[in-house]
Amino acid sequence: MPGPSTTPDAAARPAGTPDRASVQSRTGERDRVLSDVVAMITEVIGPDELVGIDIGDDTSFQEDLEVESIEFVALSEQLMARYGAEVDFVGWMASMELDEIIALTVGDLVDFVVAPA
Repeated sequence: MPGPSTTPDAAARPAGTPDRASVQSRTGERDRVLSDVVAMITEVIGPDELVGIDIGDDTSFQEDLEVESIEFVALSEQLMARYGAEVDFVGWMASMELDEIIALTVGDLVDFVVAPA
């Protein structure tokens, strides 16, 4: 009786390495979450305040967007409404040191949202 078949790709991957379809799926998910987060930021801060700012992974909440604490609260509410209580933005930020909060980027937030629970 033949054993389970493996594709050449699967046989060549080190254990624990995701297959190409899995990586592409996560990349697609990350791109979708980035788009969602940019839309939320735009709604919270207001499009007039973002004129000339191209929000992306490297955009800093402090330096580039100058987000205030009340705007973080509003963003947190939007994240919870969209992704559920599992995305505890306030709890995640509370676990950070001040310098980490100051250095926080949009990409950091997106990575937090897409990270496996």
